[in-house]
Amino acid sequence: MSGASSSKGGGARGRSVGRSDLSFGPVTNGRELARGVLLRVEQDVAWANRTLSTALNAASSLSSEDRGLATELVYGSLRRQTRLDRVLSAFLGRSLESQEPRVRTILRVAAYQVLFLSRIPAYAAVNEAVEAAKKVGGPKMGGFVNAVLRRLLREGEPALPDPGRDLTGYLVEGAGLPVWLATLVREELGADALSFARSLEAPAPLWLRANPLRGSWEELEASLREPQPESSAAPTGLAPTALAPSALLPEAFKGDTLTRPFDSEAFRRGAFAVQDLGAQVVAHVCGAQPGERILDACAGHGGKTAHLAALGNNQIDLVAWDRVPGKVSEAQEAFTRLGVGHARAAVRDVLTVEPPPAGAAGELFDRVLLDAPCSGLGVLRRHPEALLRREAASLTELAETQRAMLERLAPLVAPGGVLTYAVCTFDRAETTEIVAWFLTAHPDFAVERPFAGSSPLAVLLDEQGHVRTWPWRDQADAFFAVRLRRRSSDAVR
Repeated sequence: MSGASSSKGGGARGRSVGRSDLSFGPVTNGRELARGVLLRVEQDVAWANRTLSTALNAASSLSSEDRGLATELVYGSLRRQTRLDRVLSAFLGRSLESQEPRVRTILRVAAYQVLFLSRIPAYAAVNEAVEAAKKVGGPKMGGFVNAVLRRLLREGEPALPDPGRDLTGYLVEGAGLPVWLATLVREELGADALSFARSLEAPAPLWLRANPLRGSWEELEASLREPQPESSAAPTGLAPTALAPSALLPEAFKGDTLTRPFDSEAFRRGAFAVQDLGAQVVAHVCGAQPGERILDACAGHGGKTAHLAALGNNQIDLVAWDRVPGKVSEAQEAFTRLGVGHARAAVRDVLTVEPPPAGAAGELFDRVLLDAPCSGLGVLRRHPEALLRREAASLTELAETQRAMLERLAPLVAPGGVLTYAVCTFDRAETTEIVAWFLTAHPDFAVERPFAGSSPLAVLLDEQGHVRTWPWRDQADAFFAVRLRRRSSDAVR
């Protein structure tokens, strides 16, 4: 899913303001680093993944244990922020928002450790938080933080609503969904609403895509085992080149294992890409055959473009567009690392594309992939800060953008060609309603089921020929994709 903002997914734009008043001073441990990142995320509306990556790169002296702890504290505190604020506000007797931002963050990080990290002794989390508070406001502030956290230790978390009796209440207070989203989740997912909520509580798994352009599966497996002999890796049986995350993530708390694949020789030579299973499925929905001309219209960092190159055995003419220059540069770097040939990346906004002149068949594409800007409801566990920023009105606005993009791209599809529409969300306004609108507006297109019954991927198809992946069923991000085939008998308009 290509982003409507500076990150993948719709929503608020991240920015790096670099406010000096948010600094805790030199970072000496994982908790300090985590608090600094969380302050940037909250105060500067920054995105957690990039902010954390920048902070970890700058703190090169931190041990692997501290780096793993910082990662856990950042994402865990964001995933549970609504729940943490509920607990802390109850013990404060007023909203946590009444506290100074640095104190608010100290309390959240400490409460997360007390409530959700059994590996961290509670007294250690509290003592460290008290010392941090003293740096902010002296002994008096340290005493205040100590009193709040000691009460948390004594009384524990107030009871949450019973999802069996008050599902909406649990979705709001337990899973941290805003009321509008809790309502939408119940309406859209029905019996799976609680499964969706549960999926937000855990880290998103790390999926890898084996890259046949840089060697065989056996070679990749051997190179991954060399630095990490205790690990095992195997294809999932669903997407042919997808490596099961459990094979490469021994224990979630050991955060250093999250980055070890990136430091491997196999990664440097392009033997694999980091790509969620749902995103890999989207490339399979689009498909690729040698000799074709293919456009990835919102290519982002080029992950799906590179996958299409592999599916076409590097014998296709690939064009990758994105409106963000930085993403285009990263896509070009990825193409080089992954051995992608015949791919051209360009800065281009789909909404400015004009239809080709009549009869200009050479400017048409056999396949067009639109991984559209969307609400990103299917990747909230990867971007938990979006839970705190998303608004109901954004879904309508994004649906308008998606329709406009499809209008621009439909004329670029050659007769008999394929237009694939994909989003990492599940609400009907951005999925089935978009497809229904498009088919009415473009009767020369029809839904085509992308997988034969013998394909393992066929289990992802619904009755309408749409493809969906789900966190609780597939251990993948929640993607929606549909293949739309243009009739070959229609003249190009």
